[in-house]
Amino acid sequence: MTTGAQTPTHPARPRRSRLRTLLPLGVAAWLVLEIWLLIVVAGATNGLTVFLLLLAGFVAGAAVIKKAGRRAFQNLNEALQRGGTPQSGGGNGLMMLGGLLLMIPGLISDVAGLLLLIPPVQKALGRLTERTVDRKLREARPGGFGDAFQQARIHRPDGKIVQGEVVRDEPGDAPQDPRPPLTR
Repeated sequence: MTTGAQTPTHPARPRRSRLRTLLPLGVAAWLVLEIWLLIVVAGATNGLTVFLLLLAGFVAGAAVIKKAGRRAFQNLNEALQRGGTPQSGGGNGLMMLGGLLLMIPGLISDVAGLLLLIPPVQKALGRLTERTVDRKLREARPGGFGDAFQQARIHRPDGKIVQGEVVRDEPGDAPQDPRPPLTR
């Protein structure tokens, strides 16, 4: 039996990406592991030791973030004084991420933060990140979010043409006011 109702014409709900599905599960598993490891360490030593470890991680992370931030600001300041563009701040960004991971309570995040402070790990992770971002930008749909990043990456010396319109204000091009000037 049919009711005469039309079938909906709206598109089906888009399929969730694998990252959006697995990320909450990964964060939950990470939190459970962090808590479990803290309980194990507290059982093997005592609560004061765990507290001191967490406090030391927070203080070390704050110091790392402060140092990386100063270095990034100094590089930017020097580049502006030279009149050039600042160098890639990937190392400073990874140092800040390492400091943030040290500040987050937990031993697994502390180990990950300490790994990010090692220069060879920073270089390898920086190269991997750059390759991944470049690949994603090349695969992006025209007019999408990646296209905006691609356009923002255009540099002056490379000779790429930037589309636009030239507007010149010539003295004779000014529109004339049809009203006569006021006199006193």
